[in-house]
Amino acid sequence: MSGVFYRSSAPDEPPYVEEGDIVKKKQVLALLETMKVFQKIKSPVNGKIVKIVAENESALKDEDLIFVVEAT
Repeated sequence: MSGVFYRSSAPDEPPYVEEGDIVKKKQVLALLETMKVFQKIKSPVNGKIVKIVAENESALKDEDLIFVVEAT
């Protein structure tokens, strides 16, 4: 899905996750805004955030890598 990537729910809020965080399956990792509608980006697995590839507030295309998550 393409759109604008946001690491937090609002500019004055902390990011949903940071590199090194342990996450659970279906945990919200970020938001993607498409046509003024926000979609939650959720973790597909239980694991660890190894790398956050996408820059906050950047425009993403369908094939862009957003996170590297190591399954546990």
